[in-house]
Amino acid sequence: MKSRISRIAAAASAIGIALAGCAALPPAADPASDAPEHRVSRKASGEVAGTYADAVSKWRTAEEINEWIGARFEYDQDRAMQLSETQRARGATVAIHAPDAFFASPTGICVDLARFGVETLRRVDPQSRPVYVMIEFDPVYLSGNALRRHWVAGFERDGMRYFFADSKRPGHIAGPYAGTQAFIDDYAAYRGRQIVAFSERDSYQRKLRKPAARQARSERPS
Repeated sequence: MKSRISRIAAAASAIGIALAGCAALPPAADPASDAPEHRVSRKASGEVAGTYADAVSKWRTAEEINEWIGARFEYDQDRAMQLSETQRARGATVAIHAPDAFFASPTGICVDLARFGVETLRRVDPQSRPVYVMIEFDPVYLSGNALRRHWVAGFERDGMRYFFADSKRPGHIAGPYAGTQAFIDDYAAYRGRQIVAFSERDSYQRKLRKPAARQARSERPS
């Protein structure tokens, strides 16, 4: 009898551990949204800077910027619709938040957050060579709006690549990676979406093509 009770108790204990392990697993990413799934950090340690200028004068690393992001960033779904591929194709123009304005009111979408991460890190640690990483997914549609592009910030340290300022995972630094392609492969699996292209950029703004210089009739190719 005692042996049977012991076996039942052991089985119950094993089930409890298994269930606890399942509960500890992070939720799967929602492929239809760039909004956060869960928060790595909601509490920033140390003294809170009063202004963006104060913060920049105190911060020294991506980790400090990342901690602030994890504690304060809020995703703006309505703004995501305004900046969708569909609305931009219709001629809609919405300014991307400047870092100081974002610091004062840290609400926005992926490109707002990536701009804050890149431009702030360029000021506090330019040796880390911060860049924008533009990721192009197969599009998803929300309320009739096509969502295709996603932005994060990338930087280098000791020859390795790291990525942060991601609206999907605020407060998370991904890395180290040997290269950006390795991160992209992992990120596609995490997001559950096919990535059709990506690029590292100095700016979030599109570069306008320069018009070709006008040639005299005799100089034009035949």
